[in-house]
Amino acid sequence: MAGPVGEPRQADELLSGNVGGCRMKAIVTGAASGIGAATVRALTAERIEVLAVARRSDRLADLQNETGAQTHVGDVRDVATLTPVIERFAPDILINNAGVGHGIDGLAGIGPEVLQEAIDINVTSLAQLTAAALPGMVESGRGHIVNIGSIAGLHTLVSALYGTTKAAVHMFSQNLRFELVGTGVRVTEICPGRVASEFYHAAKGDRERLDRIVASGIRELDPEDIADAILYAVRAPPHVNVATLEILPTDQAVGGVRVAS
Repeated sequence: MAGPVGEPRQADELLSGNVGGCRMKAIVTGAASGIGAATVRALTAERIEVLAVARRSDRLADLQNETGAQTHVGDVRDVATLTPVIERFAPDILINNAGVGHGIDGLAGIGPEVLQEAIDINVTSLAQLTAAALPGMVESGRGHIVNIGSIAGLHTLVSALYGTTKAAVHMFSQNLRFELVGTGVRVTEICPGRVASEFYHAAKGDRERLDRIVASGIRELDPEDIADAILYAVRAPPHVNVATLEILPTDQAVGGVRVAS
């Protein structure tokens, strides 16, 4: 039954993984490990049909066996291949999680190829995959884009390259949300702080500096903490758009002034 403002679907439908009697469908990029894999587990546990996208076929095979999710082995930069995959799958939810931490230790020493790879994966492919998913969502009058940003995109940190790519994700999310008002399509940006994952180990940069960053010495967030936040956003009733969530470990805070020692 519709609510008093004519809601097309109810929160209990979202909780059951169904909308109008149809099983909801979600695409998760960067699904091989960390936040992506945790999100696939969380969504499939809610009976949402998931297509997990990542480059590592072995990890995807394990995830498929564990969760029953569909998988696609590929690079998010290969938009020509992924666009028809997205169009055929017709997701209700697109979770743009794929990303790299290149330059998170500083810009000095970062070559042009690594710099371009960071922009292509963190920004360009995110926008392109969103553009591929949007027409079907707008046509159906519902949908949800979830972009995984970072506190580095909201605050000044020692990461000019990485922070700039995540600031682009932040402004993309803000402007896209504004653009889609009235379509029924929601846009959520989730900005994590420190998360225990392979992210820092896979980043490209000065290995010694990166190793110092990896050893944070604090109780970091688990990938499941971010997956829970994603579930919170997508399970909200349709008149509620969880716009931006900044999630930090209790022992992490952002602020202050940096001076030379």
